[in-house]
Amino acid sequence: MASTEITVDAMLIKEYANEDPNQHPFLLHLTTQAATAAANFKRQRRHRLSRESVLPRRRRSLGHIVMHAVTFTFLPLRLCFNFLLCLWIGYKWIARFVSFLCYVAFISPGLLQVAYYYSYCGQIRKNIKYGDQPRNSLDIYLPKTRHGQKPKPVVVFVIGGAWILGNKAHGYLLGSQLSERDIIVACLDYRNFPQGTMSDMIKDVSEGISFVFNNIAEYGGDINRIYLMGQSAGAHITACALVEQAIKEAGGEKVSWCVSRIKAYFGLSGGYNLINLKDHFHSRGLHRSIFLSIMEGEESLQRFSPEVMVQDPKIEDAVSLLPHFILFHGTADYSIPLDSCKSFAEVLERIGVKVETVLYKGKTHTDLFVQDPMRGGKDQLVEDLIFIIHENDRDAFARNPMARQRRRLVPELLLKLACTVSPF
Repeated sequence: MASTEITVDAMLIKEYANEDPNQHPFLLHLTTQAATAAANFKRQRRHRLSRESVLPRRRRSLGHIVMHAVTFTFLPLRLCFNFLLCLWIGYKWIARFVSFLCYVAFISPGLLQVAYYYSYCGQIRKNIKYGDQPRNSLDIYLPKTRHGQKPKPVVVFVIGGAWILGNKAHGYLLGSQLSERDIIVACLDYRNFPQGTMSDMIKDVSEGISFVFNNIAEYGGDINRIYLMGQSAGAHITACALVEQAIKEAGGEKVSWCVSRIKAYFGLSGGYNLINLKDHFHSRGLHRSIFLSIMEGEESLQRFSPEVMVQDPKIEDAVSLLPHFILFHGTADYSIPLDSCKSFAEVLERIGVKVETVLYKGKTHTDLFVQDPMRGGKDQLVEDLIFIIHENDRDAFARNPMARQRRRLVPELLLKLACTVSPF
């Protein structure tokens, strides 16, 4: 209605626009009334528009604030989730990491003593360089007595650690026990992932073995009685190094050490067929993408699987050079199943390689290498190794009873708890 009135008034004002308002009083009244009505109309219209627009704007602002608050609250959680996803860490891997921390805590009394003995033991020649690459060094454990300076048998030992965590200092428990029984032990370090991949590890271990062959006589070692031993991933790497070196030797290539001069190979809790183990490792916490990065891609798994390689008819001459294989494994090993050991042994026997398996009932992946030595007293794995190494040395056998008994490093209760929570 107001809009119609203003329109009529505007038409009248336009009609009399050229007339003097003083001559027409109604025109002056009309102009004043129209101006007032127009002002009122504009004011009402602004008020109405403000009421219609402010409320939705407030509503939009409130919704925006709520959405912003929700986004801000969940942003850290989303970032953490994406970060864990990028690292391929799920609840299963986090649980294993917590189990690992608990495991270390329970055996920490023994670890602290081992660290002390390793640091101050006068029988260990530490950090001897054997190559130019990082971590190309080794420790040599020497017997305390020389007994007429007769050359001693030598064990070249390669530690495990999932190809990522190994360190030569971890070989102290085994190295110190064997050195007390007239055996020289050389513990090798090698490039772990991501410093190196599988080819680098094999190359490092091969160079370390070459160094031992060329220099161990200076430390009282017998170059005709050198044994090669690996534990877990170390067992896999040493087996690969043996096969690769045998292929070179059979092919007439110039080599720095000969497989045929290795007295025997000791594989402790090793895995020898990566094609069959990749899914198992993934389920145990070593994610497939990381594992394949270590092994230089899925296409390289066959080349780095000794069990597969030795069955190739093309390397039959190389296989004939392989030494006596002795495989040690616990029946309760869940990190690398017992079937891995049995399968490799069956293949070696079928192709004519001398092989033996020594199984330890109820022993896990770490029992033979960590918990049992920390218990003190008689260590069955060490006793078996000594029996094999000193088999033809009556004097050494005669001195075995005189070796001091190892003292306990960790209470039995803590060792049982460690075994219960162990992620291995």
